[in-house]
Amino acid sequence: MSAASPAVDVAVDVRDLVMRYGDRVAVDGLSLTVAPRTITAVLGPNGAGKTTTLETCEGYRRAQGGSVRVLGLDPRRDRTALLPRIGVMLQSGGAWSGVRAGEMLDHVARLHAHPLDTGMLSERLGLADCGRTPYRRLSGGQQQRLGLALALVGRPELVFVDEPTAGMDPQARRTTWELLEELRADGVTVVLTTHYMEEAERLADRVHILDRGTLIASGSPLELTRGGQVSTIRLVVTRPFPEGAPESLGQRLGPDTRVTQLDEVSLMVVGHADPTTLATVSAWCQENEVLPESLTLGQRTLEDVFLQLTGRELQG
Repeated sequence: MSAASPAVDVAVDVRDLVMRYGDRVAVDGLSLTVAPRTITAVLGPNGAGKTTTLETCEGYRRAQGGSVRVLGLDPRRDRTALLPRIGVMLQSGGAWSGVRAGEMLDHVARLHAHPLDTGMLSERLGLADCGRTPYRRLSGGQQQRLGLALALVGRPELVFVDEPTAGMDPQARRTTWELLEELRADGVTVVLTTHYMEEAERLADRVHILDRGTLIASGSPLELTRGGQVSTIRLVVTRPFPEGAPESLGQRLGPDTRVTQLDEVSLMVVGHADPTTLATVSAWCQENEVLPESLTLGQRTLEDVFLQLTGRELQG
């Protein structure tokens, strides 16, 4: 997929990064790494600092504190050397409003020394039928596919993809997933941001979860969701919980179980769920005059982990 270049041990190396907007600290001493030839997902609620971090890695912003290295280079000082080696897919934009999709892809291809065949790329991403359509008239999913094609046409060693399947139908989303997996198999490093937890759970070799400008969890999806054979109980009730419900239930269940209130009518219990745990939850509901609407037992998903760690949903 990409031209030969010196191997690196770490594709992206962020150390103690600090970024501010006026008095607001957007990134607060963040450190994380991305291994070569992997798909790494960077997740976080709105305002977590992920966009600022990735824009700094892409060279659009200068680090105000700490350091950032991408393929061993400084994204700002070494920008001329780095740009031919990376691809960037923006969440929106990236093409002129009136340009035709095929013209835009051909134009970007001519900027690279060894571009991919644009016809092949268009066919693979389902753009062949809309090549003469102006960008502004493309559907949201078509614009996303064109954005991905623009990021890939130069045969990058590393590609940053922001919400790659937003607005796509299920078939196009699956095709995009397969393409990203093929890129990894060809040795390309992919850094992914997404609001689809299923996407991150399927694709990512490693997940970094950010909140309030710091790294709060990191690991493979399996490590984050099933470490220690932990199970979950989701309790949804018919009216808001009484004040102090998580603490009260947590005391009943003991120190080996964590209780997190997700919203005013739902709790998540994380621990070794067994018949005794279920009976304790049911007894607590009766004692506190709480009427369950549903009580679901299962393994944690990545979304469960995210909600537990941040207390917020991942929203677009």
